[in-house]
Amino acid sequence: SERHKVIASNIANIDTPNYRPKDIVFKEELKSIIGNEEGVTMSRTRKNHFSERSLPGNKADFEVVDAGEKVDLDKEMAKLSENQLMYNALAQIISKKFQGLKDVIQGGK
Repeated sequence: SERHKVIASNIANIDTPNYRPKDIVFKEELKSIIGNEEGVTMSRTRKNHFSERSLPGNKADFEVVDAGEKVDLDKEMAKLSENQLMYNALAQIISKKFQGLKDVIQGGK
């Protein structure tokens, strides 16, 4: 969803003088988080959140980087479509996973 916001911002600023497109380097960030043994610290922003736990990696936010000299509408729309497809696929996979857990909890009914 963060990448979607960045791409939408690029498209919205297509006619802004001297605007340089941005992108989130998600894959590289994910690889560095998984490969790092130090752990990520989480913060509670509400009292109802779970307590802090240690996760692999140590970065809480994704890095937004310059993605070129000028906004190319075709490239940005392609990125937006790809991002939406990946998001929908992940949502379906997670939904199936939780449905399986629900079935197990309910005794396979």
